[in-house]
Amino acid sequence: MCPHTASDLGQNPGESVNSSDLTEPPVGISLVVARASNGVIGVGNKLPWHISADLQHFKRLTVGKPVIMGRKTYDSIGKPLPRRTNIVVTRDPAWRAEGVIVAHDLATALALAYEDLHRTGAREVAVIGGAEIFRESLPHAVRVYLTEIRRAYDGDAVLATDFSDWRETAREDHAPETPDGPAFTFITLER
Repeated sequence: MCPHTASDLGQNPGESVNSSDLTEPPVGISLVVARASNGVIGVGNKLPWHISADLQHFKRLTVGKPVIMGRKTYDSIGKPLPRRTNIVVTRDPAWRAEGVIVAHDLATALALAYEDLHRTGAREVAVIGGAEIFRESLPHAVRVYLTEIRRAYDGDAVLATDFSDWRETAREDHAPETPDGPAFTFITLER
C-alpha cells in the first residue's frame, strides 16, 4: 500500500477529524467519466479534447480518495496521481509500477479501495476508466460524475451507457473555453 500522510489528504497534521465524518458511512463507488456526445471517451489512449476546467473538476472529485483505473488508463496518465491511492487493474501478473497498488480483477481492486476508505477516512471510491473498468463497475456504482462534452469525436474507446434511469442531482453548464473548443456540462447522477 502507498501510505498517505494527513497533509496528502488535505488535512494538516494534528488537525482533528470532524467526529460526524467518522459516523457517516462511505458514499460508495462513483464513476468519474468525461464523454463526448457520441459516447467516445478516448482515442489512442488519450482524451480527444483538452478542457482545463474538466481537469480541475476531476482533481477536485478525486484528491484524497482511492482511485481505480485500468492499466491502459494508467499508461495514458504515465504516473501515479498525487494525493490519491492509485489502484490499477491488470490481468498481467508481472505488471508493476512504483506508487500504485496492483489488482488483477475488479473485486480485488474494490476490496483494496474499501480498505483505504477505512484507513484514511475518505468516503468514496472513484473509478476513473477506461471503458471496460467503467462497464464492469457500473452495477456497483451509486454515483456518476459525468462531464458531458457537447460535441462528437472520433475515438476507439466508447462508453455508450444510457443513464436515463439515474436521477440527476446537479448540473453545471459551461461555454467553450476556446473559440474552437466544445461546450460541456458537469452532471452528477445518483441511483
